Amino acid sequence: MTESLDELLRDCNPENRPESMWNDIDELTAKIKQWAIDRNLHTANPDKQMLKLFEEIGELAEGMAKDKPEQIEDSIGDAYVVLTIISQQLGINIEDCIAKAYDEIKDRKGRMIDGVFVKESDL
Repeated sequence: MTESLDELLRDCNPENRPESMWNDIDELTAKIKQWAIDRNLHTANPDKQMLKLFEEIGELAEGMAKDKPEQIEDSIGDAYVVLTIISQQLGINIEDCIAKAYDEIKDRKGRMIDGVFVKESDL
């Protein structure tokens, strides 16, 4: 990992961020949902929003490939915004999705193989 990407990861760590009104993920998610409602995105076609997600993931991949820390950070945030809106459009609570995902992985065992965590059942 390059030094600039290491710096970005340090800056994204909540322990290293300055105190601000933007440290509460629940508050930010609520603001994203309201932003989508204000623009009538919450009732739009989720298939179109899915295309937007692929666009953001593509930008993330480009940032990683070209070692562009600011693009990486922006793309991760944009992907969360898009996922939040998709969940709204589908009538799914994104916080519930995250909780379910965590519940699924919290006790998972496995090991790192070539930089990828492989769950025990796949070994």
